[in-house]
Amino acid sequence: MKIEHIAMYVNDLERAKNFFVHYFHATAGEKYHNQKTGFQSYFLSFQGECRLEIMSKPEMESMEKPLARTGYAHIALSVGTKEAVNTLTEQLRKDGYCIISNPRTTGDGYYESCLIDFENNQIEITI
Repeated sequence: MKIEHIAMYVNDLERAKNFFVHYFHATAGEKYHNQKTGFQSYFLSFQGECRLEIMSKPEMESMEKPLARTGYAHIALSVGTKEAVNTLTEQLRKDGYCIISNPRTTGDGYYESCLIDFENNQIEITI
């Protein structure tokens, strides 16, 4: 068994798509738009079999997203090497994103950093 995809609602669908394509080299599938409900989505593919569905619809409620909360906490994206973690983290910092943990080896042996994206979602960058 495997996780087929993970989905996340976003307020700005095009900006979210461009963020993942630009920084994480995702490949975006065709945009789906249900004219009747206003629901729109993209499936984003990453190296390997992992996919992320980003979705938007008119009646969404934006809620506060504290760092420590129940439910889904973050998306972790592997960039392959320590150097790539460091480089991407610095590029995101330079581009104005909030880095909440700098690149480091964690107690459980992961090399990672973590940022807050433009919609206050946590994204972990790891090897």
